[in-house]
Amino acid sequence: MTHIPPPAEELRILDTELRQLDARRTVLLARRAWLVAALRPAAPVPHAPRATPAAPARRPETTAPGVQNVLLLLGGILLTVAAVAFTVVSWGHLGIAGRALVLGAVTWAALGAPVLLIRRGLRSTAESVAGLGLALTVLDVYALYEVALPNSDGLGYAAMASAALAGVWAAYGLALGGLLGPATTTGLRLPLPAAVAAAQLPLLLWAAAAGAGAPTITAALLVTAAFDTALALRLPVKSVRVVAAVGAYGMGGWGSFAAGWLSWTASGPSASGPSAAARAAALLLLAAAIGFAAAGRTHVLKPHLATGLALAGGLLTVAGLGGILRSSLPDDWTVPGCLVCGVALLGVLRTGFPEPLRRGLAWASGSVQAIAVVWTLPAVGVALLGPVGWTEKVWSGAPATARDAVTIDVPWPPHSATAPFVLLLVAGVLVVAVRGAEWRPQALTGALALTWATALVLPAALELPYWVGLLVQGLTTVAALACALPSLPRTPPLLLALLTSVGLAFLSLTSEGATLTVLAALALLFAAAARRPGLGAVAAPASLAYATALACAVGASLGWPPQQTALLVLVVPVGAALLAARLSDASVTVPVEATGAVAGLLAIGLTVADPPMLALVLSLCGVIAAGTAVREDRRSIGYAAAALFVLAAWVRLAAWGAGSPEAYTLPVTVPALVVGAVRRRKDPRASSWTAYGPGLVVTLVPSLFAAWGDTHWLRPLLLGAAALLVTLVGARHRLRAPLVLGGTVLALDALHELAPYLVQVVDALPRWVPPALAGLVLLAVGATYEQRIRDARRVREVLGRMD
Repeated sequence: MTHIPPPAEELRILDTELRQLDARRTVLLARRAWLVAALRPAAPVPHAPRATPAAPARRPETTAPGVQNVLLLLGGILLTVAAVAFTVVSWGHLGIAGRALVLGAVTWAALGAPVLLIRRGLRSTAESVAGLGLALTVLDVYALYEVALPNSDGLGYAAMASAALAGVWAAYGLALGGLLGPATTTGLRLPLPAAVAAAQLPLLLWAAAAGAGAPTITAALLVTAAFDTALALRLPVKSVRVVAAVGAYGMGGWGSFAAGWLSWTASGPSASGPSAAARAAALLLLAAAIGFAAAGRTHVLKPHLATGLALAGGLLTVAGLGGILRSSLPDDWTVPGCLVCGVALLGVLRTGFPEPLRRGLAWASGSVQAIAVVWTLPAVGVALLGPVGWTEKVWSGAPATARDAVTIDVPWPPHSATAPFVLLLVAGVLVVAVRGAEWRPQALTGALALTWATALVLPAALELPYWVGLLVQGLTTVAALACALPSLPRTPPLLLALLTSVGLAFLSLTSEGATLTVLAALALLFAAAARRPGLGAVAAPASLAYATALACAVGASLGWPPQQTALLVLVVPVGAALLAARLSDASVTVPVEATGAVAGLLAIGLTVADPPMLALVLSLCGVIAAGTAVREDRRSIGYAAAALFVLAAWVRLAAWGAGSPEAYTLPVTVPALVVGAVRRRKDPRASSWTAYGPGLVVTLVPSLFAAWGDTHWLRPLLLGAAALLVTLVGARHRLRAPLVLGGTVLALDALHELAPYLVQVVDALPRWVPPALAGLVLLAVGATYEQRIRDARRVREVLGRMD
């Protein structure tokens, strides 16, 4: 509500402020001179007068115009509330003449006072009084209805009253601006925006009063939005443009939503046929025309706004035309029809329309195409994942059609027969319409994916025979691999080829012949693709994986049990090891070896129920690992080979019913000791604990535990002899590990043999003998403490000189 004064008044204010600034500048210069003089070194002057600095001035917390606006606003609100209270509550205390006199006088006074106030320079006060006058006109209208027309239609009277108020307020604002002269040609700010706000109601209230249906009310909303749009685009007053723009967006959005709902329900059971869809389409086209008109007037100053309006107009156009198609075409062709309308929007790209409008229509077309593609996703998902259900019905018989093959566990999406047409049309648009160098590769990739989805869903959508579906997916896999060219991104085609091949493999599980044929063809296809540059890291493992699946299928076809099929599966790890030895590219070698390892684990898993066959398979896997470890860069696989051999031996012993722990530990100990001896020969500085410790512990410790639980004499005797031999070897060669381990086991074994006799002796002695013996031992130890220390040192020195 802060007003801008006329030029003469503003010049006077500026002169006053400049005089105040000059006076303030004089004061500050005087203060500066005093400070400069005070800072100069000078002789101290006794009793020199010292100036006292002035206290800082208080800063106001608000501005004068702000206080003014708050006071005027509160005053206007209080007067308006008082007027409402007088009109509603105290109306009955006056007669007809008194009522008319009071309201008329107050209203004319409130509407006429702003003229005098503005001429005196009180524009903000004039705005407040004018607002009170506008509120009084509303009360006048209400009073007229209560007194003169109490039995008339309320909605109709409200429509007439809102139209009248809009006209009166607009005329008042324009007339007041003309009366105030050229210095104030803009008039007051409040009447014209208020008139625009009141103009939002007449058409809507008239339609409601006439009992019109939803189409008429929607038309009233859209016509009001068109009126607001024209005001927002043509009037120079900013406040009027803002209110008109808010009305245009509000009424236009409400009307567009209502028209869209009418179009959606036009083909329902309660609709009246194509005529209802045509009426809804006309309303949607009216809304689109409003958007296009606004975009055409704003594309220069506000290109982003014009683009958004053109986008909305394009979508409304497609919605309207699609509603007509939906009511006249079968349900399967509703989405394709809307898609054709959306693609037709791209025709404006070659016209002379402004760039913002063309961009908005292009975005609208892209949005329609994206929605159409999303509509096809359920059908694509069923075609891709539906064949997984055949894992529970392997070789139960081929179905009649491709749709039956993919809907074994899930239903086919309704009205999806035209999904291939939608996918193929969008793919063609991407190829033809996107020509820029920046987006061309992404467009080609998207077109490739959509074409792949078309081929995937086509057999099921058209209900083609089952074998045709197999053939189409096979050709799609071949085509996807062929599209992996060096000039194009290779990851999307490879991924599509893998997805298609997996779906084809599951789809072939319907019959034995189809499974064997498809798996063999896929293994050969990916093996051939692996020879192409850049495809080996994916194609070679895929070929080995399908070869593994083929081996399992062949075993099942021959009626072999799983343990015998495992021998056939081992062919894949052998082939992977031989292939990896010939490859020089690490990016291909590692995936090939990993796939071979997985196939070996599968073979081991197939033989878990048959220990003799499990031992054989473990041995063969050990042979494969040992052969791989021969390569210089795969020495570490030798540990896996040794572990596999040991596991094979243990499984074989368990199958024979061997219960002696030495039968399991000696096959590990002997190779470990041999490896330790070889290492000590190559590296004399290697510790005996590293070379011989693991091998000796593997045999001596389990045998010691078994000897302590054995009641016979043979095992302890053999264990003691072996421990004695190890101890003597360690003493002979001065090796710490054999000496300590052999001596410890020998001592514990001897203690085990003497334990029964010690128990008998302890039971025969009196209870005081053990404490006495302990005391004697302690005395003996204490008496010879120094000698024992020297002996311990001597033993430590001897052990230290050993290796």
